[in-house]
Amino acid sequence: MPSPILSRRDLDFLLYDWLDVESLTRRERFAEHSRETFDAVLDLSADIAVKHFATHNKKADAQEPRIGEDGRVEIVPEVKEALEMFSKAGLLAGGFDEEHGGMQLPVTVQRASMAWFQAANAGTSAYPFLTAANASLLVAHGSDEQISRFVPPMLEGRFFGTMCLSEPQAGSSLADITTKAVPAADGTYRLTGTKMWISGGDHELTENIVHLVLAKIPGGPAGVKGISLFIVPKFLVEADGTLGERNDVALVGLNHKMGNRGTTNTLLNFGEGVHTPGGEAGAVGYLLGEPHKGLSYMFHMMNEARIGVGFLATSLGYAGYLQSLDYARTRSQGRPLGAKDPESPQVPLVEHADVRRMLLAQKAYVEGALALGLYCSKLVDEQRTAADEDARARAGLLLDLLTPIAKSWPSQWCLEANSLAIQVLGGYGYTREFDVEQFYRDNRLNPIHEGTHGIQGLDLLGRKVIMQGGAALALLGEVVGETVARAVRAGGDAAAYAEQLGAAVTRVAQTTAALWSTGDPAVALANSSVYLEAVGHVVVAWIWLEQLLAVGDREGDFFDGKRAAARYFYRFELPRTGPQFDLLASLDRTTLDVSPSVL
Repeated sequence: MPSPILSRRDLDFLLYDWLDVESLTRRERFAEHSRETFDAVLDLSADIAVKHFATHNKKADAQEPRIGEDGRVEIVPEVKEALEMFSKAGLLAGGFDEEHGGMQLPVTVQRASMAWFQAANAGTSAYPFLTAANASLLVAHGSDEQISRFVPPMLEGRFFGTMCLSEPQAGSSLADITTKAVPAADGTYRLTGTKMWISGGDHELTENIVHLVLAKIPGGPAGVKGISLFIVPKFLVEADGTLGERNDVALVGLNHKMGNRGTTNTLLNFGEGVHTPGGEAGAVGYLLGEPHKGLSYMFHMMNEARIGVGFLATSLGYAGYLQSLDYARTRSQGRPLGAKDPESPQVPLVEHADVRRMLLAQKAYVEGALALGLYCSKLVDEQRTAADEDARARAGLLLDLLTPIAKSWPSQWCLEANSLAIQVLGGYGYTREFDVEQFYRDNRLNPIHEGTHGIQGLDLLGRKVIMQGGAALALLGEVVGETVARAVRAGGDAAAYAEQLGAAVTRVAQTTAALWSTGDPAVALANSSVYLEAVGHVVVAWIWLEQLLAVGDREGDFFDGKRAAARYFYRFELPRTGPQFDLLASLDRTTLDVSPSVL
């Protein structure tokens, strides 16, 4: 029997009992769907993930990609076989319009589908994850010709896609990129420069790779205002769809990572002169959209990717939780405290209170994170398809605010869940023979890529909570207030938690005002990562209260488990935020005043 990686029971509860995704089928875009089609997609996803992705997870980790003697990247063959199964099932195109060969699935269902693959194999799932995000950006901002040339083969799985942002000397500071794009006589551009940390940047898994590359056109504005976005394929694509010459995109090296080893991570040179189409220097690139608007276009892909990173962190945390739970139920060790007979039979680990604490913490983190990710996905569906313009605007505003939290909170706390999973298994958990060790390594990347915690904190506190005069933060307060009111009417534990949550939301508003009261951005943002963590905990507390209300008075182990996890979060986790808000409101300058020389 394969190891557990995700809970279908939890997905069904969140999708149908709480978020009521079935109601989306009453909208024109999803009219061809029903709960039966949603279930079929989830069943198919679980089957392929367990049988074709999870089965080579450890092998791809142990035998990471390498450059062969011929200069090509070598990857264990199971990766290609799994991705072909994924593509043939039509899952790459799941969320896209029918006119592009897609199934027009709600984003909520598509994200739930992808979570199976992310839980089964983080490395292999990265290729379709990036490709779908790349194709989505092209559909949103590309010309008809660009869409018809590049999108269909990506959704068929014949081409894969990447995003090429960072450079060795720039890192996350995209204002400092130096990759150059010079106009050519034929209307294309010639790109020269180096890109770093490019996941999926080179391989032989598909016929072609479509790179989306940030570069600067000479003479453009300085900094981020001068960044443009270009389509740069590994092989040029003719008008009839056939592959042409090799483009001047050269693999310089592979990065050897702590985790996610199954995904190639590359250093690429554009315009090195190794492959020069038509004899002209530089890699052939096609301008996407208008000049100097590349960063705004790329954020279309990055924001999708950020929520996807939150799902990846959640999925890995969830897989670790389920495996540690299974282990704790079957592994006997020790005797209950106070046992009078030292030779009495040992009991399963789950009988020990501290083990239950670690399992309950994991459950609270991973089930809270999964609910948050699906809630944000439902906001995307609302933003795109709600009949009322005001409802679409509200969904978009709330989604903007929650995106940095949906990326960073799971990345921090589901990683902690993986750490606790190792602890539950003890010494076995620290060995490569058990999956929980790899889950931790794979998950450790998620607090870094697509914007570190520091970047997400600056985004939340420096932009999102103050945009439109604080409209997004006010909307969050309004939405949480509605939940609090329902919980008060429900009575019992829900009402008690509602009182805690209401006080915490008030602290968020008060602390935000205090941080910006000086008018000094340096002081306001000095501890923005602490702000991100505290507000994230308040948001997940709200999500747990929502789940508790959806449980109602239903009986059974599943519902009792939800009640226990909600209780844990309100007793152990939400109280963490009080001292954090105290620190923030004091306008503490410790990090500003410390001299770099003493560090």
